[in-house]
Amino acid sequence: MQTRLITSLASLLVAAPLIVAPAFSAGGGGGGDSVPQCKRGQVYDKKTKKCVPQQGQGVIDDDSLYANGRQLALAGRYDEAITVLSLAENKSDPRILNYLGYAHRKQGRILVGLGYYQEALRADPDYTLVREYLGEAHLQLGDVAAAREQLSEIEKRCGTACEEYAELSAQIEAYVKAKG
Repeated sequence: MQTRLITSLASLLVAAPLIVAPAFSAGGGGGGDSVPQCKRGQVYDKKTKKCVPQQGQGVIDDDSLYANGRQLALAGRYDEAITVLSLAENKSDPRILNYLGYAHRKQGRILVGLGYYQEALRADPDYTLVREYLGEAHLQLGDVAAAREQLSEIEKRCGTACEEYAELSAQIEAYVKAKG
């Protein structure tokens, strides 16, 4: 019940920005998305192969925005990641939604992150990286059962040998051990 309520609240928090996201609003995993580092206020444009100023939606392609936003998020530059990812034209791209969720969650806005993760899963229920991050968010909220549900969903999709399963399993084990 508590998990369902939290998920519903999280979805509501995310719904409005997805429908009408301002150009500069304030999270497939996969490697191979590394792009050159640009200075603050710029993103790497794959088409021109250079750093260009961040501009409104549709000016820079979504793949470039995703790669830049992902890299910023993983580097701990969450505000910048959110700004860059929010420029994406396709507001239902599960990759974009995943890293918008990640960046918000890492900044402590766990419910906002949960909402983005839920939207990403609506777009692609088989996206195991989203499920890993969703499980981590549930752990942050102290909901081990919900985290284990995501672990089970990951196992159904890629088995126990995939990176997402191994990572979430280790996170759950560490959490339980620390609380135990």
